[in-house]
Amino acid sequence: MITTLHIKNIGIIDDLIIDLNKGLNVLTGETGAGKTLIVDSLGIIAGGRFSKEMIRKGQNVSFVELALFLPNNPSSIDGNIVVSREINTSGKNLCKINGRLVSVNELRNFMKNIIDIHGQYDNQTLMDTEFHTKYLDKFIGKDIEEKNEQYIKLYNEYIELQAKLKNNYGDEIEKQRKLDLLQYQYKEIKSAKLKEGEDIQLEEKRKIIMSSEKVAESLNYVSNNLEEKIIDLVNDSIKSLEKIEDINEQYSKKLIELKNIYYEVQELSRDVSDMKEEIYFNEEERNEVEERLDEIYSLKRKYGNSIEEILNYKEELEEEINRIENLDEENKKIKIRITNIEKDMANICDEVTMRRKEKSIILNEKINQELSELEMKNAKFNAKVIDDEEFNLNGKSHVEFVIVTNLGEDEKKLNKIASGGEMSRIMLAIKTVLSDIDEVPILIFDEIDTGISGKAANSVGTKLSKISKKHQVLIVTHLASIAAKGEYNYYIYKEIQDNKTNTKIKLLNEDETIQEIARIASGQITDVAISHAKELRKKDVA
Repeated sequence: MITTLHIKNIGIIDDLIIDLNKGLNVLTGETGAGKTLIVDSLGIIAGGRFSKEMIRKGQNVSFVELALFLPNNPSSIDGNIVVSREINTSGKNLCKINGRLVSVNELRNFMKNIIDIHGQYDNQTLMDTEFHTKYLDKFIGKDIEEKNEQYIKLYNEYIELQAKLKNNYGDEIEKQRKLDLLQYQYKEIKSAKLKEGEDIQLEEKRKIIMSSEKVAESLNYVSNNLEEKIIDLVNDSIKSLEKIEDINEQYSKKLIELKNIYYEVQELSRDVSDMKEEIYFNEEERNEVEERLDEIYSLKRKYGNSIEEILNYKEELEEEINRIENLDEENKKIKIRITNIEKDMANICDEVTMRRKEKSIILNEKINQELSELEMKNAKFNAKVIDDEEFNLNGKSHVEFVIVTNLGEDEKKLNKIASGGEMSRIMLAIKTVLSDIDEVPILIFDEIDTGISGKAANSVGTKLSKISKKHQVLIVTHLASIAAKGEYNYYIYKEIQDNKTNTKIKLLNEDETIQEIARIASGQITDVAISHAKELRKKDVA
Protein backbone atom coordinates (compact mmCIF):
# COMPACT_ATOMS: atom_id res chain seq x y z
CA MET A 1 0.00 0.00 0.00
CA ILE A 2 0.95 3.66 -0.38
CA THR A 3 1.69 5.16 3.02
CA THR A 4 2.81 8.63 1.91
CA LEU A 5 2.74 10.57 -1.36
CA HIS A 6 4.90 13.69 -1.68
CA ILE A 7 4.37 15.99 -4.68
CA LYS A 8 6.32 19.17 -5.38
CA ASN A 9 6.05 21.76 -8.17
CA ILE A 10 3.49 20.06 -10.43
CA GLY A 11 0.80 22.34 -11.85
CA ILE A 12 -0.76 24.31 -9.01
CA ILE A 13 0.71 21.91 -6.45
CA ASP A 14 3.49 23.66 -4.54
CA ASP A 15 4.50 21.11 -1.89
CA LEU A 16 1.90 18.52 -0.94
CA ILE A 17 2.20 15.52 1.39
CA ILE A 18 -0.63 12.99 1.55
CA ASP A 19 -0.78 10.15 4.07
CA LEU A 20 -2.98 7.35 2.70
CA ASN A 21 -4.53 4.29 4.32
CA LYS A 22 -5.68 0.75 3.63
CA GLY A 23 -9.04 0.18 2.01
CA LEU A 24 -11.05 2.74 0.06
CA ASN A 25 -9.51 6.26 -0.05
CA VAL A 26 -11.86 8.79 -1.67
CA LEU A 27 -10.69 12.15 -3.05
CA THR A 28 -13.28 14.85 -3.67
CA GLY A 29 -13.21 18.62 -4.13
CA GLU A 30 -14.14 21.49 -6.39
CA THR A 31 -13.34 21.35 -10.10
CA GLY A 32 -9.82 22.57 -10.82
CA ALA A 33 -8.62 22.09 -7.24
CA GLY A 34 -5.92 19.61 -8.33
CA LYS A 35 -7.49 16.16 -7.90
CA THR A 36 -6.42 14.96 -11.33
CA LEU A 37 -2.93 16.41 -10.77
CA ILE A 38 -2.57 14.01 -7.86
CA VAL A 39 -3.45 11.07 -10.09
CA ASP A 40 -1.15 12.44 -12.80
CA SER A 41 1.65 12.55 -10.23
CA LEU A 42 1.03 8.91 -9.41
CA GLY A 43 1.25 8.19 -13.13
CA ILE A 44 4.59 10.03 -13.26
CA ILE A 45 6.03 8.02 -10.35
CA ALA A 46 4.77 4.87 -12.08
CA GLY A 47 7.06 5.68 -15.03
CA GLY A 48 4.49 7.46 -17.19
CA ARG A 49 5.11 10.30 -19.60
CA PHE A 50 5.81 13.77 -18.30
CA SER A 51 5.49 17.11 -20.05
CA LYS A 52 7.77 19.90 -18.86
CA GLU A 53 4.72 22.19 -19.10
CA MET A 54 3.47 20.40 -15.96
CA ILE A 55 6.29 21.96 -13.89
CA ARG A 56 4.94 24.72 -11.66
CA LYS A 57 5.39 28.21 -13.10
CA GLY A 58 8.60 29.84 -11.91
CA GLN A 59 10.20 26.54 -10.88
CA ASN A 60 12.89 24.48 -12.62
CA VAL A 61 12.36 21.09 -11.01
CA SER A 62 9.35 18.93 -10.15
CA PHE A 63 9.47 16.03 -7.72
CA VAL A 64 7.27 13.05 -6.82
CA GLU A 65 8.10 10.65 -4.00
CA LEU A 66 6.19 7.59 -2.87
CA ALA A 67 6.58 5.64 0.38
CA LEU A 68 5.22 2.11 0.01
CA PHE A 69 4.69 -0.74 2.45
CA LEU A 70 4.93 -4.05 0.57
CA PRO A 71 6.09 -6.77 2.98
CA ASN A 72 6.24 -9.47 0.29
CA ASN A 73 8.19 -7.46 -2.27
CA PRO A 74 11.84 -8.61 -2.66
CA SER A 75 13.00 -5.01 -3.16
CA SER A 76 11.61 -3.87 0.19
CA ILE A 77 13.54 -3.18 3.37
CA ASP A 78 11.38 -4.54 6.21
CA GLY A 79 8.47 -4.08 3.82
CA ASN A 80 9.28 -0.42 3.12
CA ILE A 81 10.10 0.96 -0.34
CA VAL A 82 10.77 4.59 -1.26
CA VAL A 83 10.46 5.52 -4.92
CA SER A 84 11.18 8.99 -6.30
CA ARG A 85 11.36 10.79 -9.63
CA GLU A 86 12.76 14.26 -10.23
CA ILE A 87 12.33 16.06 -13.56
CA ASN A 88 13.75 19.45 -14.55
CA THR A 89 12.78 21.85 -17.31
CA SER A 90 15.39 20.38 -19.66
CA GLY A 91 13.54 17.05 -19.48
CA LYS A 92 16.27 15.27 -17.52
CA ASN A 93 14.98 12.51 -15.19
CA LEU A 94 16.44 11.36 -11.90
CA CYS A 95 14.68 8.17 -10.76
CA LYS A 96 15.44 6.21 -7.60
CA ILE A 97 14.22 3.02 -5.93
CA ASN A 98 15.33 2.84 -2.30
CA GLY A 99 18.07 5.35 -3.10
CA ARG A 100 19.37 3.39 -6.09
CA LEU A 101 19.46 5.28 -9.38
CA VAL A 102 17.39 3.63 -12.12
CA SER A 103 16.24 4.49 -15.63
CA VAL A 104 12.66 5.54 -16.39
CA ASN A 105 12.15 2.17 -18.09
CA GLU A 106 13.38 0.32 -14.97
CA LEU A 107 11.06 2.43 -12.83
CA ARG A 108 8.13 1.66 -15.13
CA ASN A 109 8.81 -2.09 -15.08
CA PHE A 110 9.11 -2.05 -11.29
CA MET A 111 5.93 -0.05 -10.68
CA LYS A 112 3.68 -1.85 -13.18
CA ASN A 113 3.29 -4.70 -10.69
CA ILE A 114 2.53 -2.31 -7.82
CA ILE A 115 0.17 0.37 -9.14
CA ASP A 116 -2.61 0.05 -11.69
CA ILE A 117 -4.10 3.39 -12.77
CA HIS A 118 -7.53 3.54 -14.39
CA GLY A 119 -8.98 6.68 -15.85
CA GLN A 120 -11.84 7.36 -18.20
CA TYR A 121 -9.62 6.42 -21.13
CA ASP A 122 -6.51 5.21 -19.34
CA ASN A 123 -6.31 1.51 -18.52
CA GLN A 124 -3.15 -0.51 -18.23
CA THR A 125 -2.98 -4.26 -17.66
CA LEU A 126 -6.63 -4.94 -18.54
CA MET A 127 -6.13 -3.15 -21.84
CA ASP A 128 -2.96 -5.09 -22.60
CA THR A 129 -3.71 -8.43 -24.31
CA GLU A 130 -0.40 -9.75 -22.96
CA PHE A 131 -2.07 -10.06 -19.55
CA HIS A 132 -5.39 -11.60 -20.62
CA THR A 133 -4.14 -15.21 -20.67
CA LYS A 134 -2.52 -14.66 -17.29
CA TYR A 135 -5.80 -13.35 -15.84
CA LEU A 136 -7.84 -16.33 -17.04
CA ASP A 137 -5.24 -18.84 -15.84
CA LYS A 138 -5.17 -17.21 -12.41
CA PHE A 139 -8.96 -17.33 -12.36
CA ILE A 140 -8.77 -21.08 -13.12
CA GLY A 141 -6.22 -21.47 -10.32
CA LYS A 142 -4.21 -24.55 -9.32
CA ASP A 143 -6.18 -26.65 -11.77
CA ILE A 144 -4.07 -25.18 -14.54
CA GLU A 145 -1.07 -23.83 -12.62
CA GLU A 146 0.65 -27.22 -12.36
CA LYS A 147 0.06 -27.94 -16.05
CA ASN A 148 1.55 -24.59 -16.99
CA GLU A 149 4.62 -25.29 -14.85
CA GLN A 150 5.10 -28.68 -16.53
CA TYR A 151 4.67 -27.08 -19.93
CA ILE A 152 7.11 -24.20 -19.27
CA LYS A 153 9.77 -26.68 -18.13
CA LEU A 154 9.35 -28.65 -21.36
CA TYR A 155 9.10 -25.50 -23.47
CA ASN A 156 12.38 -24.11 -22.12
CA GLU A 157 14.13 -27.40 -22.92
CA TYR A 158 12.47 -27.40 -26.34
CA ILE A 159 13.80 -23.89 -27.12
CA GLU A 160 17.29 -24.84 -25.91
CA LEU A 161 17.34 -27.98 -28.07
CA GLN A 162 16.07 -26.07 -31.09
CA ALA A 163 18.87 -23.52 -30.62
CA LYS A 164 21.43 -26.30 -30.17
CA LEU A 165 20.19 -28.06 -33.30
CA LYS A 166 20.44 -24.82 -35.24
CA ASN A 167 24.00 -24.31 -34.00
CA ASN A 168 24.68 -27.93 -34.97
CA TYR A 169 23.34 -27.30 -38.49
CA GLY A 170 20.48 -29.69 -37.87
CA ASP A 171 18.89 -28.72 -41.18
CA GLU A 172 20.64 -30.81 -43.88
CA ILE A 173 20.46 -28.11 -46.56
CA GLU A 174 21.79 -25.46 -44.17
CA LYS A 175 24.45 -27.88 -42.96
CA GLN A 176 25.71 -28.61 -46.50
CA ARG A 177 25.62 -24.94 -47.41
CA LYS A 178 27.71 -24.07 -44.37
CA LEU A 179 30.08 -26.97 -44.95
CA ASP A 180 30.65 -25.92 -48.57
CA LEU A 181 31.45 -22.37 -47.48
CA LEU A 182 33.89 -23.48 -44.77
CA GLN A 183 35.64 -25.93 -47.10
CA TYR A 184 35.98 -23.24 -49.78
CA GLN A 185 37.52 -20.84 -47.26
CA TYR A 186 39.86 -23.51 -45.91
CA LYS A 187 40.99 -24.50 -49.42
CA GLU A 188 41.57 -20.88 -50.41
CA ILE A 189 43.81 -20.22 -47.39
CA LYS A 190 45.62 -23.55 -47.61
CA SER A 191 46.41 -23.19 -51.32
CA ALA A 192 47.99 -19.79 -50.65
CA LYS A 193 50.76 -21.50 -48.59
CA LEU A 194 51.27 -18.44 -46.43
CA LYS A 195 54.33 -17.96 -44.26
CA GLU A 196 54.48 -15.68 -41.25
CA GLY A 197 56.40 -12.49 -42.01
CA GLU A 198 56.19 -13.11 -45.76
CA ASP A 199 54.18 -9.97 -46.39
CA ILE A 200 56.75 -7.80 -44.61
CA GLN A 201 59.62 -9.26 -46.66
CA LEU A 202 57.67 -8.79 -49.89
CA GLU A 203 56.87 -5.20 -49.01
CA GLU A 204 60.59 -4.50 -48.49
CA LYS A 205 61.46 -6.22 -51.75
CA ARG A 206 58.77 -4.34 -53.59
CA LYS A 207 60.07 -1.07 -52.18
CA ILE A 208 63.56 -1.88 -53.40
CA ILE A 209 62.40 -2.92 -56.87
CA MET A 210 60.26 0.17 -57.29
CA SER A 211 63.15 2.45 -56.30
CA SER A 212 66.01 0.44 -57.95
CA GLU A 213 66.83 3.12 -60.55
CA LYS A 214 67.17 5.82 -57.95
CA VAL A 215 69.26 3.53 -55.71
CA ALA A 216 71.54 2.50 -58.60
CA GLU A 217 72.18 6.11 -59.56
CA SER A 218 73.10 7.08 -56.01
CA LEU A 219 75.36 4.08 -55.45
CA ASN A 220 77.16 4.69 -58.78
CA TYR A 221 77.83 8.27 -57.77
CA VAL A 222 79.23 7.20 -54.38
CA SER A 223 81.33 4.38 -55.94
CA ASN A 224 82.82 6.66 -58.59
CA ASN A 225 83.77 9.29 -56.00
CA LEU A 226 85.41 6.71 -53.78
CA GLU A 227 87.32 4.83 -56.53
CA GLU A 228 88.26 7.67 -58.86
CA LYS A 229 88.80 10.54 -56.48
CA ILE A 230 88.98 9.89 -52.77
CA ILE A 231 91.18 6.75 -52.82
CA ASP A 232 93.68 8.36 -55.25
CA LEU A 233 93.77 11.57 -53.23
CA VAL A 234 94.28 9.71 -49.96
CA ASN A 235 97.00 7.57 -51.60
CA ASP A 236 98.82 10.69 -52.85
CA SER A 237 98.57 12.20 -49.38
CA ILE A 238 100.14 9.08 -47.84
CA LYS A 239 103.09 9.31 -50.24
CA SER A 240 103.64 12.95 -49.25
CA LEU A 241 103.66 12.15 -45.52
CA GLU A 242 106.06 9.22 -46.06
CA LYS A 243 108.66 11.76 -47.27
CA ILE A 244 108.61 13.61 -43.95
CA GLU A 245 107.75 10.92 -41.39
CA ASP A 246 111.35 10.73 -40.14
CA ILE A 247 111.55 14.43 -39.49
CA ASN A 248 109.04 14.56 -36.66
CA GLU A 249 107.10 11.93 -34.66
CA GLN A 250 103.80 13.72 -35.11
CA TYR A 251 104.11 13.35 -38.91
CA SER A 252 104.62 9.65 -38.38
CA LYS A 253 101.46 9.40 -36.24
CA LYS A 254 99.39 11.26 -38.80
CA LEU A 255 100.72 8.94 -41.50
CA ILE A 256 99.43 5.95 -39.54
CA GLU A 257 95.99 7.60 -39.13
CA LEU A 258 95.84 8.40 -42.83
CA LYS A 259 96.76 4.84 -43.79
CA ASN A 260 93.91 3.58 -41.55
CA ILE A 261 91.52 5.91 -43.32
CA TYR A 262 92.81 4.62 -46.65
CA TYR A 263 92.04 1.01 -45.68
CA GLU A 264 88.56 1.98 -44.39
CA VAL A 265 87.78 3.87 -47.60
CA GLN A 266 88.90 0.86 -49.65
CA GLU A 267 86.62 -1.38 -47.58
CA LEU A 268 83.72 1.07 -47.97
CA SER A 269 84.37 1.23 -51.72
CA ARG A 270 84.19 -2.56 -52.05
CA ASP A 271 80.92 -2.67 -50.03
CA VAL A 272 79.29 0.01 -52.17
CA SER A 273 80.49 -1.80 -55.31
CA ASP A 274 78.91 -5.04 -54.08
CA MET A 275 75.63 -3.24 -53.26
CA LYS A 276 75.68 -1.70 -56.72
CA GLU A 277 76.05 -5.12 -58.32
CA GLU A 278 72.97 -6.38 -56.40
CA ILE A 279 70.77 -3.62 -57.74
CA TYR A 280 68.82 -4.49 -60.83
CA PHE A 281 65.32 -4.02 -62.19
CA ASN A 282 63.34 -7.06 -63.33
CA GLU A 283 59.82 -6.44 -64.65
CA GLU A 284 58.81 -10.10 -64.33
CA GLU A 285 59.95 -10.33 -60.71
CA ARG A 286 58.15 -7.09 -59.86
CA ASN A 287 54.89 -8.51 -61.28
CA GLU A 288 55.34 -11.67 -59.22
CA VAL A 289 55.80 -9.64 -56.03
CA GLU A 290 52.76 -7.47 -56.82
CA GLU A 291 50.55 -10.49 -57.53
CA ARG A 292 51.62 -12.24 -54.31
CA LEU A 293 50.97 -9.14 -52.23
CA ASP A 294 47.53 -8.71 -53.87
CA GLU A 295 46.73 -12.31 -52.95
CA ILE A 296 47.79 -11.75 -49.34
CA TYR A 297 45.81 -8.48 -49.08
CA SER A 298 42.71 -10.24 -50.45
CA LEU A 299 43.02 -12.96 -47.81
CA LYS A 300 43.49 -10.31 -45.11
CA ARG A 301 40.28 -8.57 -46.12
CA LYS A 302 38.39 -11.84 -45.76
CA TYR A 303 40.01 -13.69 -42.90
CA GLY A 304 42.20 -11.50 -40.68
CA ASN A 305 44.38 -8.43 -40.33
CA SER A 306 47.64 -10.35 -40.45
CA ILE A 307 49.04 -13.61 -41.82
CA GLU A 308 49.11 -14.93 -38.25
CA GLU A 309 45.38 -14.25 -37.85
CA ILE A 310 44.63 -15.86 -41.22
CA LEU A 311 46.54 -19.03 -40.28
CA ASN A 312 44.75 -19.15 -36.91
CA TYR A 313 41.43 -18.84 -38.73
CA LYS A 314 42.49 -21.69 -41.01
CA GLU A 315 42.93 -23.90 -37.93
CA GLU A 316 39.48 -22.86 -36.66
CA LEU A 317 37.98 -23.73 -40.04
CA GLU A 318 39.55 -27.16 -39.96
CA GLU A 319 38.14 -27.81 -36.48
CA GLU A 320 34.65 -26.60 -37.46
CA ILE A 321 34.65 -28.70 -40.63
CA ASN A 322 35.58 -31.80 -38.63
CA ARG A 323 32.86 -30.97 -36.07
CA ILE A 324 30.13 -30.55 -38.68
CA GLU A 325 31.12 -33.75 -40.49
CA ASN A 326 30.68 -35.67 -37.24
CA LEU A 327 27.40 -34.10 -36.02
CA ASP A 328 24.95 -36.55 -37.54
CA GLU A 329 24.75 -38.83 -34.52
CA GLU A 330 24.38 -35.99 -32.03
CA ASN A 331 21.74 -34.26 -34.14
CA LYS A 332 19.83 -37.49 -34.48
CA LYS A 333 19.56 -37.78 -30.69
CA ILE A 334 18.48 -34.13 -30.39
CA LYS A 335 15.76 -34.55 -33.03
CA ILE A 336 14.39 -37.63 -31.26
CA ARG A 337 14.25 -35.69 -27.97
CA ILE A 338 12.54 -32.72 -29.66
CA THR A 339 9.91 -35.03 -31.16
CA ASN A 340 9.19 -36.55 -27.76
CA ILE A 341 8.96 -33.14 -26.11
CA GLU A 342 6.59 -31.90 -28.81
CA LYS A 343 4.29 -34.84 -28.11
CA ASP A 344 4.34 -34.15 -24.36
CA MET A 345 3.77 -30.42 -24.89
CA ALA A 346 0.95 -31.07 -27.33
CA ASN A 347 -0.84 -33.27 -24.77
CA ILE A 348 -0.47 -30.61 -22.07
CA CYS A 349 -1.55 -27.85 -24.45
CA ASP A 350 -4.68 -29.76 -25.43
CA GLU A 351 -5.62 -30.12 -21.79
CA VAL A 352 -4.77 -26.49 -20.95
CA THR A 353 -6.73 -25.15 -23.92
CA MET A 354 -9.71 -27.33 -23.01
CA ARG A 355 -9.68 -26.03 -19.42
CA ARG A 356 -9.31 -22.43 -20.62
CA LYS A 357 -12.33 -22.80 -22.86
CA GLU A 358 -14.37 -24.44 -20.11
CA LYS A 359 -13.45 -21.91 -17.40
CA SER A 360 -13.73 -18.91 -19.71
CA ILE A 361 -17.47 -19.62 -19.85
CA ILE A 362 -17.66 -19.30 -16.05
CA LEU A 363 -15.54 -16.14 -16.07
CA ASN A 364 -17.74 -14.65 -18.77
CA GLU A 365 -20.89 -15.41 -16.75
CA LYS A 366 -19.48 -13.76 -13.64
CA ILE A 367 -18.30 -10.64 -15.46
CA ASN A 368 -21.55 -10.33 -17.42
CA GLN A 369 -23.46 -10.59 -14.13
CA GLU A 370 -21.39 -7.72 -12.77
CA LEU A 371 -22.04 -5.71 -15.95
CA SER A 372 -25.75 -6.31 -15.56
CA GLU A 373 -25.61 -4.97 -12.00
CA LEU A 374 -23.77 -1.95 -13.41
CA GLU A 375 -26.72 -1.21 -15.73
CA MET A 376 -25.11 -2.76 -18.83
CA LYS A 377 -27.69 -5.51 -19.26
CA ASN A 378 -27.14 -5.88 -23.02
CA ALA A 379 -23.34 -6.11 -22.77
CA LYS A 380 -21.70 -9.47 -23.43
CA PHE A 381 -18.12 -9.87 -22.27
CA ASN A 382 -16.10 -12.72 -23.75
CA ALA A 383 -12.70 -14.02 -22.67
CA LYS A 384 -12.05 -15.51 -26.08
CA VAL A 385 -9.66 -18.47 -26.17
CA ILE A 386 -7.81 -18.48 -29.49
CA ASP A 387 -5.88 -21.48 -30.80
CA ASP A 388 -2.28 -20.89 -31.94
CA GLU A 389 -0.42 -22.78 -34.62
CA GLU A 390 2.96 -22.75 -32.91
CA PHE A 391 4.12 -23.48 -29.39
CA ASN A 392 4.69 -20.33 -27.31
CA LEU A 393 4.95 -19.35 -23.66
CA ASN A 394 1.17 -19.67 -23.27
CA GLY A 395 1.03 -23.13 -24.87
CA LYS A 396 -0.89 -23.35 -28.12
CA SER A 397 -3.66 -20.95 -27.20
CA HIS A 398 -4.00 -17.44 -25.85
CA VAL A 399 -6.81 -15.30 -24.43
CA GLU A 400 -8.16 -12.03 -25.70
CA PHE A 401 -10.82 -9.99 -23.86
CA VAL A 402 -13.54 -8.71 -26.20
CA ILE A 403 -17.02 -7.30 -25.62
CA VAL A 404 -20.32 -6.43 -27.30
CA THR A 405 -21.76 -3.35 -25.58
CA ASN A 406 -25.05 -3.11 -27.49
CA LEU A 407 -27.35 -5.60 -29.19
CA GLY A 408 -26.56 -6.15 -32.85
CA GLU A 409 -22.98 -4.92 -32.64
CA ASP A 410 -19.82 -6.91 -33.33
CA GLU A 411 -17.33 -7.90 -30.66
CA LYS A 412 -14.62 -5.32 -30.03
CA LYS A 413 -11.35 -5.36 -28.18
CA LEU A 414 -11.51 -3.54 -24.84
CA ASN A 415 -9.24 -0.73 -26.06
CA LYS A 416 -11.65 -0.03 -28.94
CA ILE A 417 -14.61 0.90 -26.72
CA ALA A 418 -15.60 4.49 -27.44
CA SER A 419 -17.77 5.43 -24.44
CA GLY A 420 -15.92 6.51 -21.33
CA GLY A 421 -18.84 5.51 -19.09
CA GLU A 422 -18.98 2.05 -20.67
CA MET A 423 -15.25 1.61 -20.42
CA SER A 424 -15.35 2.51 -16.73
CA ARG A 425 -18.05 -0.02 -15.92
CA ILE A 426 -16.48 -2.80 -18.02
CA MET A 427 -13.15 -2.29 -16.32
CA LEU A 428 -14.79 -2.24 -12.89
CA ALA A 429 -16.77 -5.42 -13.58
CA ILE A 430 -13.62 -7.26 -14.63
CA LYS A 431 -11.69 -5.90 -11.65
CA THR A 432 -14.45 -6.99 -9.27
CA VAL A 433 -14.40 -10.58 -10.51
CA LEU A 434 -10.62 -10.74 -10.76
CA SER A 435 -9.84 -8.81 -7.56
CA ASP A 436 -9.17 -12.04 -5.65
CA ILE A 437 -6.46 -13.07 -8.12
CA ASP A 438 -5.11 -9.68 -9.19
CA GLU A 439 -1.67 -9.33 -7.58
CA VAL A 440 -1.33 -5.57 -8.20
CA PRO A 441 -1.84 -4.23 -4.65
CA ILE A 442 -2.76 -0.61 -5.41
CA LEU A 443 -5.63 0.41 -7.71
CA ILE A 444 -6.23 4.03 -8.66
CA PHE A 445 -9.41 5.24 -10.33
CA ASP A 446 -9.63 8.73 -11.79
CA GLU A 447 -13.24 9.82 -12.34
CA ILE A 448 -14.34 6.45 -13.66
CA ASP A 449 -17.86 7.49 -12.67
CA THR A 450 -18.02 9.81 -15.69
CA GLY A 451 -21.21 9.25 -17.66
CA ILE A 452 -23.03 7.24 -14.97
CA SER A 453 -25.52 8.10 -12.26
CA GLY A 454 -28.34 6.70 -10.17
CA LYS A 455 -28.46 2.96 -9.69
CA ALA A 456 -25.35 2.37 -11.85
CA ALA A 457 -23.37 4.84 -9.72
CA ASN A 458 -24.44 3.09 -6.54
CA SER A 459 -23.36 -0.23 -8.05
CA VAL A 460 -19.98 1.26 -8.95
CA GLY A 461 -19.52 2.32 -5.36
CA THR A 462 -20.43 -1.14 -4.13
CA LYS A 463 -17.93 -2.75 -6.52
CA LEU A 464 -15.19 -0.36 -5.41
CA SER A 465 -15.90 -1.14 -1.81
CA LYS A 466 -15.68 -4.86 -2.52
CA ILE A 467 -12.36 -4.48 -4.37
CA SER A 468 -10.91 -2.40 -1.52
CA LYS A 469 -11.19 -5.37 0.84
CA LYS A 470 -8.16 -6.94 -0.85
CA HIS A 471 -6.49 -3.89 -2.46
CA GLN A 472 -5.68 -0.36 -1.48
CA VAL A 473 -8.04 1.74 -3.62
CA LEU A 474 -7.70 5.44 -4.36
CA ILE A 475 -10.55 7.06 -6.28
CA VAL A 476 -11.30 10.59 -7.51
CA THR A 477 -15.08 11.03 -7.75
CA HIS A 478 -17.85 13.60 -8.21
CA LEU A 479 -20.68 11.29 -7.09
CA ALA A 480 -22.11 11.35 -3.58
CA SER A 481 -23.09 7.68 -3.66
CA ILE A 482 -19.47 6.72 -4.32
CA ALA A 483 -17.99 9.22 -1.85
CA ALA A 484 -20.28 7.75 0.81
CA LYS A 485 -18.50 4.41 0.44
CA GLY A 486 -15.14 5.89 1.50
CA GLU A 487 -13.33 4.53 4.51
CA TYR A 488 -11.06 7.58 4.33
CA ASN A 489 -12.32 10.74 2.67
CA TYR A 490 -9.98 13.52 1.56
CA TYR A 491 -11.01 17.00 0.50
CA ILE A 492 -8.91 18.73 -2.18
CA TYR A 493 -9.11 22.51 -2.28
CA LYS A 494 -7.27 25.60 -3.54
CA GLU A 495 -5.70 28.22 -1.37
CA ILE A 496 -4.11 31.51 -2.43
CA GLN A 497 -0.84 32.44 -0.71
CA ASP A 498 1.44 35.27 -1.82
CA ASN A 499 -0.67 35.76 -4.96
CA LYS A 500 -0.13 32.12 -5.94
CA THR A 501 -2.68 29.32 -6.09
CA ASN A 502 -1.76 26.20 -4.14
CA THR A 503 -3.46 22.82 -3.90
CA LYS A 504 -4.20 21.65 -0.35
CA ILE A 505 -5.60 18.41 1.04
CA LYS A 506 -7.39 17.51 4.23
CA LEU A 507 -8.37 14.15 5.71
CA LEU A 508 -12.00 14.61 6.80
CA ASN A 509 -13.49 13.43 10.05
CA GLU A 510 -16.97 11.89 10.05
CA ASP A 511 -18.88 15.18 10.40
CA GLU A 512 -16.79 16.78 7.67
CA THR A 513 -17.32 13.73 5.44
CA ILE A 514 -21.11 14.09 5.85
CA GLN A 515 -20.90 17.75 4.86
CA GLU A 516 -18.77 16.95 1.79
CA ILE A 517 -21.22 14.24 0.66
CA ALA A 518 -24.05 16.76 1.09
CA ARG A 519 -22.15 19.35 -0.98
CA ILE A 520 -21.52 16.87 -3.78
CA ALA A 521 -25.14 15.65 -3.78
CA SER A 522 -26.90 19.02 -3.90
CA GLY A 523 -24.28 21.62 -4.64
CA GLN A 524 -24.86 23.30 -1.26
CA ILE A 525 -24.95 22.20 2.34
CA THR A 526 -28.55 22.33 3.61
CA ASP A 527 -30.39 20.42 6.31
CA VAL A 528 -32.05 18.29 3.65
CA ALA A 529 -28.71 17.60 1.97
CA ILE A 530 -27.13 16.72 5.35
CA SER A 531 -29.99 14.34 6.12
CA HIS A 532 -29.62 12.69 2.73
CA ALA A 533 -25.85 12.43 3.17
CA LYS A 534 -26.31 10.77 6.56
CA GLU A 535 -28.69 8.25 5.04
CA LEU A 536 -26.18 7.46 2.28
CA ARG A 537 -23.36 7.20 4.76
CA LYS A 538 -25.34 5.10 7.22
CA LYS A 539 -26.40 2.72 4.49
CA ASP A 540 -22.94 2.40 2.98
CA VAL A 541 -20.88 1.99 6.14
CA ALA A 542 -23.32 -0.42 7.75
